[in-house]
Amino acid sequence: MRAVSLKRRMVARGDGSHWISFSDMLSSLLLVFILALMVSIYQYYTVLDIKTRELETQQAELDRVQISLVQKEEDLRTAQAELMGKEEEVASIQIQLQQQEDELHAAQTALKTREDEQALLQLQLQAQELSLNQMQLAMNQQQRQIDDLLGVRTQIIQDLSQAFAQNNLNVKVNEDTGDIMLDSSLLFTSGGDVLLPAGQAQLSRLIPVYLSVLLRPEYNDYVAEIIIEGHTDSKGSYLFNLQLSQDRALGVATYMLEMPGLSAAQRQKLQTILTAKGRSYADRIFFPDGRENMDASRRVEIQFRLKDSEMIQKMNEILLNR
Repeated sequence: MRAVSLKRRMVARGDGSHWISFSDMLSSLLLVFILALMVSIYQYYTVLDIKTRELETQQAELDRVQISLVQKEEDLRTAQAELMGKEEEVASIQIQLQQQEDELHAAQTALKTREDEQALLQLQLQAQELSLNQMQLAMNQQQRQIDDLLGVRTQIIQDLSQAFAQNNLNVKVNEDTGDIMLDSSLLFTSGGDVLLPAGQAQLSRLIPVYLSVLLRPEYNDYVAEIIIEGHTDSKGSYLFNLQLSQDRALGVATYMLEMPGLSAAQRQKLQTILTAKGRSYADRIFFPDGRENMDASRRVEIQFRLKDSEMIQKMNEILLNR
């Protein structure tokens, strides 16, 4: 019994040791499991943290890329808008180019037309030049005729000056008009209209020389009138001086017509062209300071008038013939 009991005790002790070893083993396995689990969890969180940082980095990169993409989209829209503007500019430029081409074509056409017109004008100019050369010859001849007409007064004035000089007469002939001025104090008494002997002597020397020029045959067609014109100063009334100047002019004209030595033909010609008139003091002579020159104003002038109307008619005929 003791043996059985001991045996049972030994068996029971043996079983207890077995359970203790198994329990330790399970504990060890649990510890290992826990450690492994902890390591796994640690590794998980470590990996999770790495992945999280990676994700954050990727998210940041994604955000950056998105921002860049948005900026690029904005740039693209801007570029598209600019492109549309450029396209419109190109279209406008093309329209302008087309207009310029049309204008150039029109200008070329106009230029060609002008060149043709210029060629035609050149031919016309050549024909006109030939005609002008012919007309120039005719005009030169006509100009000589006009110069002859216009030069009559100048020639008469020159002939008068030469004739007076050749006869030793100190007579001044107006270079522009051909008028001759006679001092009234040498011809008449103060306020009188009767020629003095000294005045008659002066006229007897002057008038034959004067008429020898004016009554030349070459001037018959040009001299229209010989005028004896009396003038006074402003002393006295206008009517008194008008009568006085008229009487003095008439006295000189009468002496001229009755002068001996004139041929019948000369006297007859003189009667057709001689006139006398008085101007009173209407045409006085003044000093440079504006004062009246009383002595110079009292005078008798011998003038001649050309047949201006006939000369003008002749010049018109010449001009019309051009």
